Amino acid sequence: MGWGAGGSCTPRPPIRQQPVQEPRVITVVFLGLLLDLLAFTLLLPLLPGLLESHGRAHDPLYGSWQRGVDWFAAAIRMPAEKRYNSVLFGGLIGSVFSFLQFLLAPVTGAVSDCLGRRPVMLLSLAGLATSYAVWAASKSFAAFLASRVIGGISKGNVSLSTAVVADLGSPSARSRGLAVIGVAFSLGFTLGPMLGAFLPADMVPWLALLFAACDLLFIFCFLPETLPPEKRAPSIGPGFRAAADLLSPVALLRFSAVARGQDPTAGDGLSRLRRLGLVYFLYLFLFSGLEFTLSFLAHQRFQFSSLQQGKMFFFIGLTMATVQGTYARRISPGREIAAVKRACPGRRALSWARCGAW
Repeated sequence: MGWGAGGSCTPRPPIRQQPVQEPRVITVVFLGLLLDLLAFTLLLPLLPGLLESHGRAHDPLYGSWQRGVDWFAAAIRMPAEKRYNSVLFGGLIGSVFSFLQFLLAPVTGAVSDCLGRRPVMLLSLAGLATSYAVWAASKSFAAFLASRVIGGISKGNVSLSTAVVADLGSPSARSRGLAVIGVAFSLGFTLGPMLGAFLPADMVPWLALLFAACDLLFIFCFLPETLPPEKRAPSIGPGFRAAADLLSPVALLRFSAVARGQDPTAGDGLSRLRRLGLVYFLYLFLFSGLEFTLSFLAHQRFQFSSLQQGKMFFFIGLTMATVQGTYARRISPGREIAAVKRACPGRRALSWARCGAW
């Protein structure tokens, strides 16, 4: 309100929210994700040796989990060899983290739809920093497991980064944002394991904590809010109901959230989407299993040290970055399926080589 001529009260024009600077948001998302993934991947080459050290210490909780793994291995008639048992135990530890992330990521997204991306992102990063602090201070398997539980609950920042990119106004900015998320993953899985392998094992959790704290401070200082108040959900309740479609495997594979959305896809389009979603799910399911168990295979079968495993992950990440930067980004729209078919013989040869390694 302002005072006009003659003492009359005249309204001022409303204050408009400044538009989000899209290049800045993309840069902040990229650097924030890179710091997060560096902290996350530091553990990968160390995990087999770390679990073995807890076993040698005769940790009671570790022993009870080991007995459960032994019972499950006998139930599925798995060969009674140490390398298989080690992979199964490591897979169980990884599954705890991933299962909690699967449960909480949709809830995190629903809360951010109501409260905004920035505060929920900061809360997730604070939880991740706490998990690394617990790991750094841990002396027992129970404390290490607690750090993984806290990390899994807090690992909604990756999906929130995608949501931040989806909030951008122009299609070209969203396309660039999704591309830099892929680059951040490639760089994180290239550099993180290498750093973890080179450093002394007792320094790695402290470096992960440093990365997480820097990520939290960086996002606090530089990430703007990308979801304006007028576009937010009126309450968290509808978001929780929508999140249920992302937690039910049947509803997830049937794309129920898309079918009941504001702009639903129907008919042949929905059928093609479901088929593509099933293929993508199976691909990610199998590749994620390979990604996590590969370090145990190299440790048990080839006696790789942490440094050798770091070099292995460095080579894998470098190959991923090269393929994404020189081949995948040049694929013309509509030619994606043909490109995947051309890549299949190479994938089959790589699969045969891995089978031969066993």
